[in-house]
Amino acid sequence: MTHRTDVRFILNGHDMCVPNVEASRTLLDYLRLERRLTGTKEGCAEGDCGACTVLVGRLDASGLNYVPVNACIRFLASVDGCHVVTIEHLAGPDGRLHPVQQAMVEHHASQCGFCTPGFVMSLYALWMQVPEPTETQIETALQGNLCRCTGYQPIIRAAAAVSRYGTPTSDHLNTEREHNISRLTALKDNRRVVSGPETNLSILPASIDDLADCLLAYPDATFVAGATDVGLWVTKFLRVIGPAIFTDHLEDLKTVERVGAHLLIGAGASYTECRDLLSEHLPHLSSYWDRIGGWQVRNMGTVGGNIANGSPIGDAPPVLMALGAEIILRRGPERRTLRLQDFFIDYGKQDRQPGEFIESIRVPLPGPNDLNAAYKISKRRDEDISAVAVGINMTVTNGTIHKARIAFGGMAATPRRATAAETALEGQPWVRESFEAAAQALTQDFSPLSDWRASAAYRMLSAQNLLRRFYLERAAATDAPVRLAMT
Repeated sequence: MTHRTDVRFILNGHDMCVPNVEASRTLLDYLRLERRLTGTKEGCAEGDCGACTVLVGRLDASGLNYVPVNACIRFLASVDGCHVVTIEHLAGPDGRLHPVQQAMVEHHASQCGFCTPGFVMSLYALWMQVPEPTETQIETALQGNLCRCTGYQPIIRAAAAVSRYGTPTSDHLNTEREHNISRLTALKDNRRVVSGPETNLSILPASIDDLADCLLAYPDATFVAGATDVGLWVTKFLRVIGPAIFTDHLEDLKTVERVGAHLLIGAGASYTECRDLLSEHLPHLSSYWDRIGGWQVRNMGTVGGNIANGSPIGDAPPVLMALGAEIILRRGPERRTLRLQDFFIDYGKQDRQPGEFIESIRVPLPGPNDLNAAYKISKRRDEDISAVAVGINMTVTNGTIHKARIAFGGMAATPRRATAAETALEGQPWVRESFEAAAQALTQDFSPLSDWRASAAYRMLSAQNLLRRFYLERAAATDAPVRLAMT
C-alpha cells in the first residue's frame, strides 16, 4: 500500500502540511513552540485543568463537528484531516472581541489570563451547540476547566449571556463551514500515513482493515485511540511511545447503534459519541456518564480504550459487566467474542493476543423486570478518578430476586463481579435483610487495598453502602440519592 509521510490539517485559517511527525509530539507543544500560538496554555499537562483547550473539527457522516479537547495530551499526528481552532482565531476581522470573550469581560469573569483562554474555548463550543444553555449545561461544559481566580459564578453568568453579544449563525465557523468542509474533504486521500523517525514512528491506518494489517506488522506498537491515558505516558513519564498506531480518525471503529436486543458500540467511539444512545436505552447511565472526566476528556476518551488498558479503576467496565456485555476482538481477518468479565485476567494482564485489538462492544438491553444502577465514589464529584465504582443489574419478579449481576471497580486488581454477594441475593425476597446479607458477603468477594484515593476500610464500607443505597432507592421508586439520618 502506498502511504504518505506528512500530517495535513487546517490550523485556524491556514492549511498545514507537517513532515516527520514523531508519535510523541503533542499538539500543545506544536502550537506553542513551533507556531507561537501561546494563547493556548500548559497547566497540568494531564487533561485535568482545561487551560490548553482547543477545538478540533472533523468530518463524519453528519457533517463537520467541532468539539473541545485537551491539546496537552492530544498528539499532533491524530489531527490529520482535522480543523484545529485556537483562541487566536476568535477575534473578528477588525480585532473586535468574540461574543464569548465580550461576555466574559462584561460579567467580570475574566481571570489572570492563564485559565481564561481555556474557559473561552469550552464556552465557545457550548455556545455553538446550545446558544441558550441552562445552568446545568454550562456546569457540565465547564467540568474540565479549573478556575483559579474569580470563582465559577461570574463565568456561569457570562456563559448564559453570550447570545446577547452575537449569534452562532454569524460566527465564522458557521459562515465558513462549507468552505472548510471542501478543504477537509480535499485532505481525505484514503492513504495510510507513516511519519516520523523509525524510533518514534506515527502510523495512521487507512481503514479498519488496514488497522488490522498494521497491528500484525507492528504487534508491539502503542495503540492510541483517545490518548487520555497514553498522553500522560509522554507528558508525565517522558516515554517514547513509537511506533504508535493512531485510530481516532477511523469512522468504522465508531459505530454506535442498536442492533436487535443489543447496543453495538465501536471500540473507537468516544464517551460523548456514545452518550445519546446510552441515555435513550440505558437511562441509569446518564448521570454516571457525565462524571467520567471533563467534557474535553469525554470528547477524546473511548469506551474501547477504557476497557483495553485494563485499569482496575476504569469507569466503563463495571457498569458494562453488570449488563452482561461482550467484546469482539480482532486479529487480522479473524474475530472472536469474549465476555467482558473474562477479558480481565490480572493487574495489567488482559486476554488479548499480540496484534489483536478490541473492535466493538456488544451490550444486551435490560428486560422489563430488570432494575439497574451505576454509582461512583470519588474525592471530587466531577472529573475525578473512581475510588469505587459499581454497576448493578437485577431481575425481580413477584417480589423475588431471580438474577443479580454486580460488578465493582476499585475493589480488586481488575474490575470484577461480586459473585458471593450475587449468590446471597439470588432467590431471596426483595427486602432490606437480603441486601444486608449481600453487603456482608462482599467481604468474601474482595480484599481492597489502601492507596491515596481511599483506604481499604473506606472502600469496603462504601461498596456495602452502595448495595444498601440501591435497595432504598428502588424501594422508594426514586433516582434521587437516599440519605439516612443518624440516630
